[in-house]
Amino acid sequence: MTRVAAAKPRSLTRGALRPQDARLSNLRLLTTSLYDNPGLSRADLARLTGLSRVAISDLIAELLESGLIVETGAADQGKPGKRATKLQVAYDWRDIVAIDVSGPRSVTGAIFSLDGEICQRIERPLAGKRGPAALQVVIDTVRALVELALRPVLGIGIGAPGLVGPTPGVITSTNLDWHQVEVGAVVSEVVGLPVEVQNDANLAALAERRFGGAPDDFIRMQISRGVGAGLMIGGQLVNGRNGSAGEIGHVVVDRSGGQCSCGKVGCLETWISLPALTARLADADDPELVLAQAGEKLGQALSFVVAMTDIPHIVLGGSPEFLAGSFEAAAERRLNAAIRIESKAPASLSLSNLGPEAVLLGAAVQVMNRNLGIR
Repeated sequence: MTRVAAAKPRSLTRGALRPQDARLSNLRLLTTSLYDNPGLSRADLARLTGLSRVAISDLIAELLESGLIVETGAADQGKPGKRATKLQVAYDWRDIVAIDVSGPRSVTGAIFSLDGEICQRIERPLAGKRGPAALQVVIDTVRALVELALRPVLGIGIGAPGLVGPTPGVITSTNLDWHQVEVGAVVSEVVGLPVEVQNDANLAALAERRFGGAPDDFIRMQISRGVGAGLMIGGQLVNGRNGSAGEIGHVVVDRSGGQCSCGKVGCLETWISLPALTARLADADDPELVLAQAGEKLGQALSFVVAMTDIPHIVLGGSPEFLAGSFEAAAERRLNAAIRIESKAPASLSLSNLGPEAVLLGAAVQVMNRNLGIR
């Protein structure tokens, strides 16, 4: 009889949960609960979270003392007795600095309050800069925003096209000529604040989930200087083992598509990125045909992802000037033609309603997630 070697047991001794870890987890649970449901009382939180009223009282006292949450008045109630006090997150407790490096011509930055409202926004031209020069534009943009902040800065979020990870903050972006650049560490050292770096499409997916009303399972396409996808399954962002999940822009779809910045020929990016579409349309006799052909390339590439994951919802992010109409219709038609089987419902494509701020919003969500547990 052939014996199958036993699998090596996974370590279960990476460290017991310390009391301070459990307390931090509970503080984040309450913060997230109030962020999602402003106006809850202490009793409401006890029912929602399963924590005891004594624990709730102790934890809320700490959050009130920090200023992260505030009391907003007495709750309405039908029965007699002392009325409960409503609580909510203090959205002006901290500022968040967000940076978007995915645009074709500039670095965009913004200061957000905790509710996703933009307090300041600036834009700095890249003017063709790549490598260290492009990184310096990012640093200068961050510095300017930190100086503009009126409240203490909770953290800095940066979104850029390319592969981020598995080491936090390290990015490889062929569009920017960054190769294993420790963006997070460099920026953090300059400004003395924590920095979160993530792929732009992944950040856009976080923004769609938090602020765009997206479902638990969807794909968010980011079509700008580059092309990428953020995958959300069960409300969780899928990064992949090496941080490259969603790097659909460098999948070859047609070898007549031209030379890609990654070195291959005919990548999806050479067909549907903003620079590629702009160039094709400049020489086109029939612009709608060009957009439809590009949409078909996207539908073709997405068909494999949708077939593998069974994710039925795709959100397109980018310039509506290019994506609405012929592009969107052709992409949806090609996608569903490729995945159609009797028992499978058709996939749907829709344009994002977050506009050009999606990556910036996602960068803010990333900072809130890391520091407050809100995602």
